[in-house]
Amino acid sequence: MQTNFKYSENVVIPREFTQQYDHFSKVLLDRITGDNSEEANIPKPVGYRVLVALPQVSDSYEGSSILKTEKEKKLQYVMSIIGLVLDMGEQAYNDKDRFPTGPWCKAGDYVMFRANTGTRFKVGEVEYRLMNDDSIEAVVANPNGIIRAY
Repeated sequence: MQTNFKYSENVVIPREFTQQYDHFSKVLLDRITGDNSEEANIPKPVGYRVLVALPQVSDSYEGSSILKTEKEKKLQYVMSIIGLVLDMGEQAYNDKDRFPTGPWCKAGDYVMFRANTGTRFKVGEVEYRLMNDDSIEAVVANPNGIIRAY
């Protein structure tokens, strides 16, 4: 299990990801203590899969009080291109021929990927994706302000 999910003090957690961070911290604690709550049922990635949490979409447009429609929020959520790596399968990035320089990312990294990549699922109010290790296209130092171009 490569669950090295721990932030250092200088890592910025954007407000869109605070719910995911809190949620997954509880999940890790539940896995350790053997709690069988709904959150503890988040799938553990196997093989070369990567578990990514999606950001929460805000109800209003940045810098204004204008509310987004439900359709706009859902489109923004489904078409998200930024996520937070939470966990990886044992074989993720282990193929030396495909990844000669080592892993492209690690648990705790914000990453960019193509919209609609991976298997989408929800646990509670948080949406996750299980995706292949080679679906990660970039590591993002600060995901604030990065949105998908339409």
